[in-house]
Amino acid sequence: MAIRTHQSISGFVASEPQLSYTERGDARLYMKVGIEHYRKELDNTFTQLETTFHDLIAYRGAAEQGAERIAKGDNIIADGRVREYSYERNGQRYEGEEFIATRIGHDLARTRYEVDRTERSSGRDGAAFAAPQRPAPSNAATIGM
Repeated sequence: MAIRTHQSISGFVASEPQLSYTERGDARLYMKVGIEHYRKELDNTFTQLETTFHDLIAYRGAAEQGAERIAKGDNIIADGRVREYSYERNGQRYEGEEFIATRIGHDLARTRYEVDRTERSSGRDGAAFAAPQRPAPSNAATIGM
């Protein structure tokens, strides 16, 4: 089986996150993410370069959770993939790229917060993730003693 790889980005939320819903009713979260870039100099100092800004989109659970917990200015890390797009409107062609996030969270290296460890309802059957139960041997002879 091949190892599925993902891309990730780390940056700050540069716009107010906007939660909307698709025609099918799925949650969709949009935000601009700023990424700061640096160049290492020969004397081991760093020079800050121009910050770049990118569109980040999340859907369904990641969108709903992100809308509740993430705000403009937060430092985040997102896991997902880059999607290139192009379209034509009023005779003009537009091209770009956006980051489709499957997971979004605060950057632990740059954020202080408290974790809520109360059990959440996921709608999943917890038994599906439990270790399989094996019956105990009936006597010592069956386990080779």
